[in-house]
Amino acid sequence: MPNPESDDYKFLRIVDATTSINQKVNLIGVVTEAGIPKQSKGTDCCCTIRIVDESNPSSGISVNVFAETFDKLPNVESTGDIIQFSHVVMKLHGSEVNAVFNKRFSAFALYEGSNFSNFVPYQVSSKFHAREQDNKFIADLRKWTITHLPETESNGFFQLNSIKQGIRSNLICKVLHICEVTQGEWMLFVWNGTDAPPLDIHSKLEEELKNPLCLQLEEPPLSREVLCSFPTVGSVLRITADRCNARLALQLLKAGRWVQFRNIQFEAREGLWCGILMHSSKFSYLPDDNKVVLEFQREYKKRFKGKWTRMPLSSFPWPPNLTKTEHEHVPLVTLMDMITYPKVLYKYRCVVRVVATLPGEATNFRGPTGIYRIRFTLEDPTARIHACLYDKDAEKFFGGYPDDDEMIKLHKVLLGIDENNGKARNPPWIDCCLKSYYVDKNDMWGSRRYGIFDTKLINW
Repeated sequence: MPNPESDDYKFLRIVDATTSINQKVNLIGVVTEAGIPKQSKGTDCCCTIRIVDESNPSSGISVNVFAETFDKLPNVESTGDIIQFSHVVMKLHGSEVNAVFNKRFSAFALYEGSNFSNFVPYQVSSKFHAREQDNKFIADLRKWTITHLPETESNGFFQLNSIKQGIRSNLICKVLHICEVTQGEWMLFVWNGTDAPPLDIHSKLEEELKNPLCLQLEEPPLSREVLCSFPTVGSVLRITADRCNARLALQLLKAGRWVQFRNIQFEAREGLWCGILMHSSKFSYLPDDNKVVLEFQREYKKRFKGKWTRMPLSSFPWPPNLTKTEHEHVPLVTLMDMITYPKVLYKYRCVVRVVATLPGEATNFRGPTGIYRIRFTLEDPTARIHACLYDKDAEKFFGGYPDDDEMIKLHKVLLGIDENNGKARNPPWIDCCLKSYYVDKNDMWGSRRYGIFDTKLINW
């Protein structure tokens, strides 16, 4: 058996390892970044781990890890955790030096970065052999990270209200839920307490009956049990993957954890925001006491301190004075508050946008008997719903029975239709009262519906 004091068992500092090209070395460092696990060009699975130590605390070094299956790759619990590698080979690619983990002879072990009394790794590879003398290196790195490892900076990561279509950027968020929406297609639901910006709507109103604007991107819709586990303030963003490799990575992420994503792309689908994990995207877990995570949580809690603080951030300081309700003393809630409310029958007050109507033509809002029968598609940063506007409630909303020309103008104002831009719609925020009810006493939750009441259009 090799002597534990021999060179074969010594850790090299990162700065020294970079000069040991084509040699097997042992490394120990603090994880700052973990790449999305991928399928290699061959039969292996692979990922990239970036580590730093006191000799190279800024850029560190990347370690490319190869294994037979995804579960044999390092599954980093959090940035700041410690990983040790045995017998990795130093390689030069262009001007960059990195280490390569070979599944035939390399080994690794992962340790918690913040638990100063625990020296038992939470994950090891099959060829790893623990040594008592490793504990000193782990303890020293833990002490070093307290004063030298930089915290994640919030200015390098987007809040949801800063995302832009087609732009790749970084995002810190909490993973709320992961599900397979179709066979082999996975979707992540993430949140950080901020609101995604409202999108222009491009769907054709005249096709609303045949091709209605969707309420959610996932099919089938999430269960009420899952929805009730989501926060009711702040946008829940859907994230999908553009390639098989990244799709596989979605299955490896853990619900309930805060994550920092790098190089994620944002797009509009059906008028809803969607994040896309690219082949080059990277992620790493953040501890709950991370500075940026705590900052998000503090800002989120502020949104519960007043009667009006739940309104969409993009509507501040107050939505345009287009409507008036008969219950202006009632605190505002979000559509997600309404969807997850524990009673079927209730009344609410929300700030929303009308993103579609059925019928799509304002001249058809009344049926043959002259009674209003309209379905609005409403949205706020938390959700999208259908809400009916019927008979007397609609009569109050429109101030009676305007003629066709006036009704068309009202319709355009509600939908944010610009005469100079006939395709895109940018609906204004409106203050309205909503009620929930059922249409089948034997299936109250399954037949739950929403309607607008005690609200009137003004100053249009």
